Amino acid sequence: MIGLISFVGFTVLVAIISYYATRKTDESSSDGYFLGGRSLTAGVIAGSLLLTNLSTEQLVGLNGAAYSEGILVMAWETLAAIAMVVTALYLLPKYLKGGLTTIPQFLAKRFDVATKTLTSGLFLTGYVVVLLPTILYSGSLAISGMFDVPELLGVSEKAALWICIWAIGIIGSVYAVFGGLKAVAVSDSINAIGLLIGGILIPIFGLIIVGGGSLLDGITNLQTEIPEKFNSIGDKTASVPFVTIFTGMMLVQLFYWGTNQQIIQRALGAKNLQEGQKGLLLGSFIKILGPLIVVVPGIVAFYMNQKGLLDVSTPDQAYGELVKRVLPPELIGFFAAVLFGAILSSFNSVLNSSVTLFGIDIYKAHINKEADEKTTVKYGKLFGVILAIGAMLIAPFLSDLDSIFSYLQQVNGVYSIPILTIIFVGFVTKRVPAIAAKVGLLSGSIFYIISEFFIRPNRVENALTEASLNGITSSEALKAIEVDAYPHFLHIMAILFLLNILIMLIIGYFKPRAIAYEQKFTQEVDITPWKHAKLTGVLIVLIVISVYIYYA
Repeated sequence: MIGLISFVGFTVLVAIISYYATRKTDESSSDGYFLGGRSLTAGVIAGSLLLTNLSTEQLVGLNGAAYSEGILVMAWETLAAIAMVVTALYLLPKYLKGGLTTIPQFLAKRFDVATKTLTSGLFLTGYVVVLLPTILYSGSLAISGMFDVPELLGVSEKAALWICIWAIGIIGSVYAVFGGLKAVAVSDSINAIGLLIGGILIPIFGLIIVGGGSLLDGITNLQTEIPEKFNSIGDKTASVPFVTIFTGMMLVQLFYWGTNQQIIQRALGAKNLQEGQKGLLLGSFIKILGPLIVVVPGIVAFYMNQKGLLDVSTPDQAYGELVKRVLPPELIGFFAAVLFGAILSSFNSVLNSSVTLFGIDIYKAHINKEADEKTTVKYGKLFGVILAIGAMLIAPFLSDLDSIFSYLQQVNGVYSIPILTIIFVGFVTKRVPAIAAKVGLLSGSIFYIISEFFIRPNRVENALTEASLNGITSSEALKAIEVDAYPHFLHIMAILFLLNILIMLIIGYFKPRAIAYEQKFTQEVDITPWKHAKLTGVLIVLIVISVYIYYA
């Protein structure tokens, strides 16, 4: 009961603070609703970035991966810091100079309106089919487990999952659709503090149990008894082979932190370039500490499960079981509230970005070109409600997935690599025409779908069938054969990225733009860079490299 009271109390407190912090923001204007009035400061940006990214698909999924493979999966966290440095130093100044509200707006200026619309449509499709349902499903799984909702409400596990999904979806929709970006960002910042505190307490309490009351002994026991879990270099059978860090991994990170509307919208709402850069760089430093929250607990859970201190049947259950085991009962409600905030953050951030993309890039551009800002915001909100309902209907059907995190990363390639390709070519060339961007978007998506959902399953199935006929039954041997059957999906992303660039450059060579593109600056805020930005960026990159060397 104490846990439930603290959960409700903290959640309501965040809502009240968010309301008072945003009640004077003009939500009827595009800048007010979509970018928080371009008034976000470094702390708010960093906190919102952290909580937008860090949700249950990370806490549950990445800790589940760490439970299976160890510290090598930290690549998804630590390498994000480098991508954020690139965004802060190179991309954000260009975005703010152009006065952009959405990334596709740049594509409209660089190529044409049709390219912008196709990109927005691709973003929205990925959001509603992949990202939103995954956030809802993983979040509901965590909340249902922590509060034992089936027993609490006297319903089946499936019914409890549906209830949690719709509860999270409805509350998240209220924040995102009716509160705008500033409400999302403010609530994120508050929850980020709680998530950092609660997230770090989980591995600390776990290590104390592992060490028989001593934190240092707990660390020693892990490193002594399961040293294989502390190797940052993954072999070819790992989910993140080391060589992929230099191919598709960095492309995924650059897309996510530099071009993904869901993320970059926080930086676009900065009151000036200095605050935006400081926010991104502060966030990148926090990402280096991310493995303490999303990797170490998985390793602790693996050790405790081996010692009979936990009962984990599948990797994705590891984090929830660890939380219930190590947290004092009086803190369960607080941490559940913070976790609930993280779920809401990711959900409402994606939803708010979707509302922005539809309102600015589709409704205003194609459906009602004469619409004033108030009307654009109104119909953007209506679309957000429809999108949220669609995601809530899809989410329960993800229960058959083997790994939430792997599914999310692999399917994201359908839209991430094509979009990154055309943005990259748009920035570094001046003569590549709009038709090349359209071809790049379509070819990138189609090639990836063919590769990952037709060729890969067929190649793997044939290889395993042949192995079976040859009498091979060892799980390790079968895993190696499966890996050798077809390149890692991160390698495929890199190959298709280069192929798409080549296709666009060939089209640009034979059919170049009549007039070379020149970016026109219409900045809405001060674009004076932060004087310590470059030095801070270099230090962050060096820290990331040092971490890898230490655990190699």
